[in-house]
Amino acid sequence: MNIKAIEQRSELLRAMRNWFAQEGYLEVSTPIISTNLIPEPTIANFATHYISEFYASRELYLIPSPEIHMKPIIAATKRSIYQIIPCFRNREQIGSYHNPEFSMLEYYTVGADDTDSIAITEELIAKTALENTPEHLLPPFRKMSVAEACHRYGEFDLDKTQSIAALRREAKRLGLDVPAAAESWESVFNRIFLNFVEPNLPQEKPLILYDYPQQIVCLAKKHRDRPYRQRWELYAGGIELANCYNEERDKNIVKNYYRDQYAILVTERAQTGEVIPDVDLSFADIFDEEFPQCSGVALGIDRLLMLQGGYKTIGDLILFNFSAIIADGM
Repeated sequence: MNIKAIEQRSELLRAMRNWFAQEGYLEVSTPIISTNLIPEPTIANFATHYISEFYASRELYLIPSPEIHMKPIIAATKRSIYQIIPCFRNREQIGSYHNPEFSMLEYYTVGADDTDSIAITEELIAKTALENTPEHLLPPFRKMSVAEACHRYGEFDLDKTQSIAALRREAKRLGLDVPAAAESWESVFNRIFLNFVEPNLPQEKPLILYDYPQQIVCLAKKHRDRPYRQRWELYAGGIELANCYNEERDKNIVKNYYRDQYAILVTERAQTGEVIPDVDLSFADIFDEEFPQCSGVALGIDRLLMLQGGYKTIGDLILFNFSAIIADGM
């Protein structure tokens, strides 16, 4: 058990709570177990069962993100909020940067968009960083669009590869295996991104990679005049640390997202036997005319602590490491 890591986590979280309090954010505490989830086909879920002599037994789900509970709080309070909470994602590889259970900092800033959240996140990290955090992990952030990264490291024009046929041609040119069977634009893009773009991203400073393709469906707003979403991801030391959206607030768009993504999720998981979580279409009803403009950021605490503390893996600082438990049981 790494006592120093325990102390550093305590120090980091205390500094973050102090910073958010000074900035007027409300700390909230929401459940880690839920009756329903936001449908996200790319995220596998953990399920459990509630058993009762007096009420109907039912399946429940460990949250992959607190978003489903935090947005109703924003609707009710119209305030900027944050929390630090355990999250759970099944089918996650167990390795240097992944664990099925992890600690997430999620914060929503009312009146802000994704661009505003860059400056907010810079200040948060600058003001709360552990002592002796390496300079290359500290702000200011470097900024690069996904299109620029694709041009620089994949040598193709993302604006001109909006069709699946055009993107498949680029993947073949890059020497990637492109199956004959039909696959989504997102699947082909991810293969290019993971093999040619992400490994080559600059590491001399934290990097904001912004404007993700609209074909990667999520609850971030689309740009009106360009085929991209108002979303960024933060990389530091070559590792993805945070994800940010300018949050979608159109009730009809959110409902359509729910329907479309749930249909995909059911189709895919019916074949694999994985958990199919319940969803609640009425979630979209919180997005009425009074729901405020806001931007949300989800940041991985374990990865941030690993980088700032100079650890090689998150397993070096997670108490009762899942991978060690699995190995002991084999």
